[in-house]
Amino acid sequence: MGVVHTYLCMHNGLQKCPAAFRPRAHTATSYTLSVEKGRPILQGLLAIDFLAKEVLGWAQAMPKFSGDIITYMQTFLERTYERCRTSYMEAAVLEKQSYMLIGRHDIDKLLRLGPDVTRLSSSIDQAIKDTNASDAESVEVEMELCDKLLSLRPIKQENLIRDDNKLILLASLSDSLEYVADSIERLGKSSSSAYNQVEENGRQKPLNHMRTNSAPPKDLATFAEEYRKLAIDCLKVLRMEMQLETIFHMQEMTNREYLDDQDAEEPDDFIISLTSQASIHIITRRDEEMVPFVADTKRNYIFGGICGVAANASIKALADMKSINLFGVQQICRNSIALEQALAAISSVDSEAVQMRLDRVRTYYELLNMPFEALLAFISEHEQLFTTAEYANLLKVHVPGREIPEDAQDRVAEILPR
Repeated sequence: MGVVHTYLCMHNGLQKCPAAFRPRAHTATSYTLSVEKGRPILQGLLAIDFLAKEVLGWAQAMPKFSGDIITYMQTFLERTYERCRTSYMEAAVLEKQSYMLIGRHDIDKLLRLGPDVTRLSSSIDQAIKDTNASDAESVEVEMELCDKLLSLRPIKQENLIRDDNKLILLASLSDSLEYVADSIERLGKSSSSAYNQVEENGRQKPLNHMRTNSAPPKDLATFAEEYRKLAIDCLKVLRMEMQLETIFHMQEMTNREYLDDQDAEEPDDFIISLTSQASIHIITRRDEEMVPFVADTKRNYIFGGICGVAANASIKALADMKSINLFGVQQICRNSIALEQALAAISSVDSEAVQMRLDRVRTYYELLNMPFEALLAFISEHEQLFTTAEYANLLKVHVPGREIPEDAQDRVAEILPR
C-alpha cells in the first residue's frame, strides 16, 4: 500500500500546482482527439486519468486490498473534481451574468431544448436527448430565449467575462473534463465484469461500486456523470457569454433615432463597435484561439447562438421605435449587411444560416416602404414569415409619407391565424 500512498502524495502535489490546471501555450492550428498528437488536456486531468487506470488495475491484481485501493481512487477523483470546479468558478465568477443565467430553471430548460443541444457532449445524456425539440420547436425556443435575454437590458459591461484567458480556460477545462469522463466511463464498463475476490457478507462486489466507511457507495459512472456535467456547464457559460456580448452592443439600437435626412455611408456606431472594434472582432479572435482547445462541434455550440440573438434583437427593436423614414430603413439594412459579413467570417458559424436570418431582418424593415395595400397582400402570402406581434409593429411605427387606415390592425387580424 506504500505505492498507493506515494501516488496519492503525487496527486496532492498536482492539486496545489496552479500550472496543472492552466491551459498550456498552444501552437497547433487545429483540434485533435489524440492526446499523443497534441490534444491539450490539462496536466492535472491527465494525471488523474493515469492514476485511475493504474489504481483500478491494482485493485484487480490485489483483491485483498481492493477495498482500500478503491477508496483512494474515490478520494482523488472527488478532490480533482472539486479542484476543477474551483477553476470553473474562478473563470465564471458568481457576479458574471452568464453563470447566473445558466443556473435559472427557465433558462436551463430552454438550453436543453435549443437547436444546438446535441453538440454539447460527444456522450450527451439521455435526459437531454429525450427533451431535444424538433426544428420548428427549436426556432420557437431560440426566440423565447432571446426574449428572456433581451428583457435583461441594459446589459452592463462589468457583468461580462472580458478576460479572454478565462474564456480559453473554460474551453480547455470543458474538453479536459469530457476526456476524463469518457475514460472513467470506459473503466467502469471494463471493470463491471470483474469482481472483488474478498467476500463481504457472503457476496462479492463489483470493483466499480465499492462501499467506503465514510460515504455512500459511488460508482465510476456517477463520477463520469459529474465530470461531464461540469464540462457541459463550461460550454453553456461560453455560449451565454457570446450572446450577452452581442446584446450588450445591439441594445444601443433602441436608443437610436432613425429619421436621417440623408443616406449614411457607414453602419451605425454600435454596429461598427460590434463588428470591428469589440464583440465580433473579439469573438473572431476568441474563435481562432479556441480552435486547438475545443472540437468544431463545441465551437459551433459556443458561437452558434450569436446570429439568432442579433437578428431577433434587430426585429424586436422596431417595437421601441416611434418613427422611422426611408433613410432609417436603409441604415438598418446596411447594419444587417455589416453583421452578416462579420458573422460569416467566424469559422465555426454556419454562413448560410447567418445569411438566411439576416435576410429576414432586411425583408422585415423593407416592408415599411410598402403602401398599406401592398403590405396587406404580402401578409396574406407570407402569414408564417413573421409573428402576429411583429406584423402589428409594422403598422404601429410612424413612417413619414405612409398612410395607414384606422382599421388596419383589424384587417391584418382577419388574415393572420388566431
